[in-house]
Amino acid sequence: MNKRVRLTNDSLNSYGYRVLTAGVDISQYQRNPVVLYMHTRGQIVGILKDIQKEDDEITAEIVFDEATDLSKRCKKQWEFGSLRMVSIGFDVIETSDAPEHIIAGQRFPTVVKSRLYEVSVVDIGANDDAIKLRKNGKLMTLGDGGDCPLPPLDNKLTNKSPQMELKALALQLGLPETADEAAVNAQLAKLKAAEEEAATLRADKEKLEEDAITAAVDTAIAERRLAADKKQQFVGLGKKLGLADLKSTLDAMAPMVKPSQLINPASTHATGGTGEKSYKKLSEVPAEEIEALKRDNEPEYRRLYKAEYGFDY
Repeated sequence: MNKRVRLTNDSLNSYGYRVLTAGVDISQYQRNPVVLYMHTRGQIVGILKDIQKEDDEITAEIVFDEATDLSKRCKKQWEFGSLRMVSIGFDVIETSDAPEHIIAGQRFPTVVKSRLYEVSVVDIGANDDAIKLRKNGKLMTLGDGGDCPLPPLDNKLTNKSPQMELKALALQLGLPETADEAAVNAQLAKLKAAEEEAATLRADKEKLEEDAITAAVDTAIAERRLAADKKQQFVGLGKKLGLADLKSTLDAMAPMVKPSQLINPASTHATGGTGEKSYKKLSEVPAEEIEALKRDNEPEYRRLYKAEYGFDY
């Protein structure tokens, strides 16, 4: 008489949700594995023996105690075959609407962790009276219009056929709705290549701008507008402000003057005074003196530069 019966498995039930077998905790129920009639407290008709959880399902052997007329009747009907279904009650611990947990036709999230608290023999499984689900102690009604704490799934996850999704994707890509999968994949490949090319161009542009910023700062240091130890600070400033604003900032900075120049502004590079060298244009300055002239007497360097080339340095 003790035929094995399936209590639950991973399949989709008539209410549009699933309970994953792997996440069902049966330890509490195993300590008191009574069997009720139609989920009604006080109507115990037997117990379950040899409860097993394997291969994505939970099975057991049902034994009627025959202690009441109801239990005797259930046993006779079970043996005859007019009563042959069981239904179980769960406490919901955790749910998931992740794509890997959702299958076609599902309307509510999958129960990935639960606790088995009750098993009943029932006349028709998976109807309002024959399946029980609780969350935080509250009984759920999963039929249309019922009070269900589980949020309904986005229809985009469950109701769209692959053809509908392909059609929508084709239109988003600027293709005709009749485009096949190969055409959609080809367009996606083009978009990916264009995105990669754009990323490369952005990186190249950023590198060129960074090089130009560094060059502008190096020039300011060479012209004694900026101390060498401030280089990284102003390079970082250029990245924030942009090259144009950085150049404007550096151009507004006057060259640093040595104390000796404050005492003798003429320096050793002549401006035409007595006993000093005098040059009319930059090409007359000895090559070994040009850098020193540029560094120590920039106004004179600029004068000679303009005399040589006809425009300001």
